[in-house]
Amino acid sequence: MLAYDYPLGGVLVSVFWIAIWVLWIMLLWHIFGDIFRSDDLSGGGKAAWTLFVVFLPFLGTFVYLIARGAGMGQRQLVRAAEREKQFRSYVQEAAGSGGTAEELGRLAALKESGVLTEEEFAQLKAKLLT
Repeated sequence: MLAYDYPLGGVLVSVFWIAIWVLWIMLLWHIFGDIFRSDDLSGGGKAAWTLFVVFLPFLGTFVYLIARGAGMGQRQLVRAAEREKQFRSYVQEAAGSGGTAEELGRLAALKESGVLTEEEFAQLKAKLLT
């Protein structure tokens, strides 16, 4: 009975307004994230922008986008590049340490080439495995 009283046009208008509301929340989320992550704003500047956006949301948001919108994208690119660099560094660090199996392989190669004696190999192997 509710669907009969609520025509398709009303549903579409409701979906439109819900989508606008979700986009507005996402925009505010990005603006607050940019305000608090920004290195070029002082604490007072961050507080002023936050109060401006909270108490005059439409005006504050639009003024923020006009005044600092171009920098938002640049700051996001810099943060993404830093995260990528840290990730690559971590992966290289983790992959570089092959662990026990790689160390045993190196010891076996040294023993086969004659650098290590059988006793030295056994001692190093025991130390590695403990």
